[in-house]
Amino acid sequence: MSNLPNCPKCNSEYTYEDGSLLICPECAHEWTLESGLDHTESAKIVKDANGNVLNDGDTVTVIKDLKVKGSSSVLKIGTKVKNIRLVDGDHDIDCKIDGFGAMKLKSEFVKKV
Repeated sequence: MSNLPNCPKCNSEYTYEDGSLLICPECAHEWTLESGLDHTESAKIVKDANGNVLNDGDTVTVIKDLKVKGSSSVLKIGTKVKNIRLVDGDHDIDCKIDGFGAMKLKSEFVKKV
């Protein structure tokens, strides 16, 4: 039995070594044992409009009125958004807003509280 760690991305126990890399056959995640960093993706740092680093679970406020796509309503300036989740893509914040439901926001239109 091997002493290789489980995959940090999907927690699979079926990791294997390929040279200096550890590879997960289930999700194709690659990393090194020394650094623990991903070699296929760089760690993206998401910053708000003021340059503060955002993390999962942060609370932010909207800094300008935003039109809601597919609706006639507007997300007003100063709307507080709790417990954000950071995701990859053009709209890098995934959240639920009271009165609006699930939404995706761009980090450039929010500030950290």
